[in-house]
Amino acid sequence: MTFITIKRAAGHEDAPPRTGVLLSNLGTPDGTGYGPVRRYLAEFLSDRRIIEASPLIWKPILYGPVLTFRPRKSGEAYHRIWHHDRDESPLRTYTRDQAEMLAKRLEADNVPVAWGMRYGQPSISQALHELVAQGCDRILLAPLYPQYSATTTATANDQAFRALMRLRNQPAIRTLPAFADHPAYIAALGRSITARLETLDFKPQMIVASFHGLPRVYVEKGDSYADECARTIIALRHAMGYDERMMPLTFQSRFGPAKWLEPYTAPFIESLPAQGIERIAVITPGFISDCIETLDEIGNEAAEDFIKAGGKELALIPCLNNSPDAIDLLETLVREELAGWLPRKAAASAS
Repeated sequence: MTFITIKRAAGHEDAPPRTGVLLSNLGTPDGTGYGPVRRYLAEFLSDRRIIEASPLIWKPILYGPVLTFRPRKSGEAYHRIWHHDRDESPLRTYTRDQAEMLAKRLEADNVPVAWGMRYGQPSISQALHELVAQGCDRILLAPLYPQYSATTTATANDQAFRALMRLRNQPAIRTLPAFADHPAYIAALGRSITARLETLDFKPQMIVASFHGLPRVYVEKGDSYADECARTIIALRHAMGYDERMMPLTFQSRFGPAKWLEPYTAPFIESLPAQGIERIAVITPGFISDCIETLDEIGNEAAEDFIKAGGKELALIPCLNNSPDAIDLLETLVREELAGWLPRKAAASAS
């Protein structure tokens, strides 16, 4: 193994050691064309945390039919939600904004914030090197996933640790825990839902909570994701005064023939008009930022199928994105985890 020595950026050579924060999210292709989407999917679907099947079985499938046909379909979906003025995906826009806005909140504490993607660019490795170059000898890894899963939180941290293995002088590392039912997250979700509902010209008969799905076998092997999703929705129902019927839990984004967590969002939503439920709202509390799964899979595909099934209105409630609530939440979570690394008065200001 070749070890990498990173020099501090000019002007930081004699600066005292610093604490830094690295925000990470899933990732995004660099464009909506076949090539960029294929490269992104190849990296994503080659991750053994995502696809646990034997590579001897999975690789021929991946590099055969999957990467032959899926990039075109996925590219069309990305094109529908793309921020064409910035030529980037919403996830990249919002993650950058979150990092920049959080950095302003932490500026007085001399805490820089970098951001990176598990798949695609900028990478987690690039973000880590950026912080080390700025003199950070203590770094908080903060995967932006409210609920823990090996397929999200763990693989993001894995990637940072792989980059750390190549550093001769490693910084001290902490990792941000999942925050499925953290009071600050539940409060932020509640305010976001209430604000969106007040803008609608109809009253939803139901607010469907849709979380990203996970193969059931992963949960059977010990992944805590399903329990964490339940914790989120139970806390949110309690905070908003809803019961299970008014705010049901569902799972989206099923891929492949295996059994995934149920009930599945798409057929659940399509079944509602036959039950007399014609006006609904959908929330996606497994995502901090809107992305292809929220904006297209729910906002476009699920909405279209709901209307075809006889529904009248489907309102997608946005994720926290780059709202003040989002940055308040991130600051609260980060300051809690930096306790002992920042001066006592700074750490205490989280409240």
